[in-house]
Amino acid sequence: MAVSASTDTASWYSRRLGQIYDSLDADSDGLSTEEAERRRSERGPNRLPKAKPVTVWQIFFRQFKNPLIYILAIAAIVSFAIGEETDAGFIVAVLLVNALVGGIQEWRAERSSQALQQLIRTRATVIRDGETHDIDGEDVVPGDVVLLESGYRVPADIRLVSTQGLEIDESALTGESAPVLKDEGWTGDDRALLGDRRNMAYAGTVVNRGRGRGVVVETGADTTVGQLAEDVTAVEGGQPPLVMRMERFTRIVGLVVLVAAATTALLGIFVQQYDAVEMFLFAVALAVSAIPEGLPVGITVALGVASRRMAKVGVIVRRLVAVEGLGSCTMIASDKTGTLTANELTVKQVQLPDGTSFEVTGEGYAPKGNVLKDGQSVNPDRAEELSRLARASVLCNEGHLSRRNDEWTWRGDPTDIALLVLGRKLGWSRQSALDTHPQTDEIPFEPEQRYAATFHQTDDETRVFVKGAPERVLEMCTDASKGEFSPSALQQQANEMAHNGYRVLAVADRAVETDRELERSPSEPTDLTFLGFLGLVDPLRTGVSEAIASAQRAGISVTMITGDHPETALAIARDLGLAESADEVTTGAELIDASQEKLEEILEKTLVFARVSPDQKLKIVEAARGMGHYVAVTGDGVNDAPALRQANIGIAMGKMGTDVARDAAELVISDDNFSTIVAGIEQGRVAFDNIRKVIFLLISTGAGEVALVLLSLAAGLPLPLVPVQILWLNLVTNGIQDVALAFEPKEGDVLHRPPRSPDERIFNQIMIERTLVAALVIGVVGFGTFVWLLAQGLSEAAVRNHLLLLIVLFQMINIGNARSETTSLFKLSPFRSPILLTGTITAFLVHLGAMYFPPAQAVLGTAPIALEQWLVLGGIALTIAVAIELHKLSWKARHPPRSKTEEQSPSQTHEKEV
Repeated sequence: MAVSASTDTASWYSRRLGQIYDSLDADSDGLSTEEAERRRSERGPNRLPKAKPVTVWQIFFRQFKNPLIYILAIAAIVSFAIGEETDAGFIVAVLLVNALVGGIQEWRAERSSQALQQLIRTRATVIRDGETHDIDGEDVVPGDVVLLESGYRVPADIRLVSTQGLEIDESALTGESAPVLKDEGWTGDDRALLGDRRNMAYAGTVVNRGRGRGVVVETGADTTVGQLAEDVTAVEGGQPPLVMRMERFTRIVGLVVLVAAATTALLGIFVQQYDAVEMFLFAVALAVSAIPEGLPVGITVALGVASRRMAKVGVIVRRLVAVEGLGSCTMIASDKTGTLTANELTVKQVQLPDGTSFEVTGEGYAPKGNVLKDGQSVNPDRAEELSRLARASVLCNEGHLSRRNDEWTWRGDPTDIALLVLGRKLGWSRQSALDTHPQTDEIPFEPEQRYAATFHQTDDETRVFVKGAPERVLEMCTDASKGEFSPSALQQQANEMAHNGYRVLAVADRAVETDRELERSPSEPTDLTFLGFLGLVDPLRTGVSEAIASAQRAGISVTMITGDHPETALAIARDLGLAESADEVTTGAELIDASQEKLEEILEKTLVFARVSPDQKLKIVEAARGMGHYVAVTGDGVNDAPALRQANIGIAMGKMGTDVARDAAELVISDDNFSTIVAGIEQGRVAFDNIRKVIFLLISTGAGEVALVLLSLAAGLPLPLVPVQILWLNLVTNGIQDVALAFEPKEGDVLHRPPRSPDERIFNQIMIERTLVAALVIGVVGFGTFVWLLAQGLSEAAVRNHLLLLIVLFQMINIGNARSETTSLFKLSPFRSPILLTGTITAFLVHLGAMYFPPAQAVLGTAPIALEQWLVLGGIALTIAVAIELHKLSWKARHPPRSKTEEQSPSQTHEKEV
């Protein structure tokens, strides 16, 4: 019988076992080898389809996917067609340089998309032909009966048939830090969330403890992790803001250039009766002047510089355009486990039976810290009680914690490890405790009993140590180590600890008869002495609260999305300053039937989402984008991958995160520290500032050249510059300087600015005004100089040589203007940006060399000029500094700054854009 590949997976956990066996044509004894091979041939191996790795050539060619690149390519083709091979060569060179710079950066960070495949490649223990076999995970098929035990990775989606204390870590799928206690007898309806399906084990998750047996219901791409893989590959990644802004900007530039060139050609031919070929050359020259050929390289370098700066603070950039995108985000949707928290359970509070509470310092699995009372060391009379509780915690334990080469290593259930860490802080290690208290028997943890017990031999007695759920352990107690024993009062203590976000364990012990160990099967302990409660938490990462506060000051909304229980999420949110009451937490159950409009309403007032499934997280991100947010999503698990791909900017954790999450993200945080994201946001904003500076420099110079050409045409004069000279200005002298400008350090505290409006254009009011002023000075003053030089009786070639030098000098001064939109050029030390100073001097020396190097003279028409002419041209070039200084004063008078930060850099002010 063929097994359907499209069975409704939502029903596996809600069906009766008999129905499941019928659907799979299987039984509890497993398959025969022959039948398993037939099913593998029919269904294929238990693996996900391998995505083809991105090749070097694919990365190289995608650097050309840019409207400005298309315009430059057309200009190169036209130049070559009309015989201007030198011009065409210059343009092709800049295209290749841009592709190489961007391609090398992305190739270094690119990772192959095979993480999901590796996630389910494992070994599996199955029952076939009535015998146990150890097989490759790829050979598992639906209907196989699989055996699970501690340390195993689940090879496929499995409906559990029997369990013995089976706990599975599903954090990579659900985001919930605590292991899930499985129960084959659990029943639920079709609306049960992934983290609540206790009778299922899912591919890629890990068995923390216990044993289990189950039947395989889905393999490969049909598993839950397989469906997530399809989401990752199917979802279109959100475009970073810079891409959208540049596409809009280059469309406008292209349209203006084409219209201006065509209009100029038509006017010259039909109005002034110029030769058609000559006017076509004019039009080409005009287009070459207007197109900022150096802009692609300038932007790529600015992003590359920012990516290297980000790498220094722990942000690895996989796609260059994501650099600026991080600086543009208006909302961070963050996973909790492993991102905001350390994903390492820690005992933070101890309560003794009399209600005395102790604080436990330190966090994580490295046992550094102490047990304190009101910030002070514990009194000796209480130390004995704590020591007794610690002894019970490390003896009733299956974990392993050891130190090797100054590094702590651990293995086992997170709760057990947390108790071992507490024991170390109180002077007890498991090995030393077992040396003096050898174990003689145990009652392993079972879900229905909700406790575990171990029996140990001391000098002259056998003692039982118990840990478990508070209500269950209290039922077995009749005494307390100190104070009056009141089960109801103690239960109230436990409830209050749980309300404060703690996962609460109760610990007890008692001496038993010396012949107790001779019994074949120990019975449930009774008449225990209650020792105290332990409050465990998944602690916040160091500095995360401060990082969230910094993000909020920067105008960025931080939203926590987790698969954890609402009370746990609320407790963490309180510590983070995101929420105070349960009314501010929205659960996944409330989102099941929510429409897009309803989701947007919820997002307006909710910063904490709990018990959220992966598909719901994806919908939340989509809703946020629908509201106009630029969304940065952080995460470390498989469950985060679809949302990471859907976000404008996906940020994965590098140390504890899964390869799946890293593969889906544009940025990777190498230290898993949320505060690193804020540092990355700062660098992203600096990158955008520098990109604006580069654009201003190139556009103002290009527009000045356009004005110069138009004025010369209107006056009936020859071309003031030939196309190869314009390309020299745009690609070489200006190109060297705009690359250097990309290294400019930040202005002021960029994190005190609000995020840029999603609708903000690159050219806002101040940039438009400043560009027009600079362009008019270059165009008008350059035209006046051109006319004056012609009147001196110089040849056209000599005049062009002088005019070429003048514009180089304009560029050198204008780059100083570009360093700040409001601060005076004369207040900015050139030594504050040594790379820019070096680049400016280099550009000048390169042009100076071209004036004396014969091959360059032949190509560019350059020649040396006299010293007095240098001085005259230098004085003329200073007019652009005067004009821009006057405009800065005018802008300040019209737009007085509301803060010191805004005065330092007003590019973020929300003036009406033109």
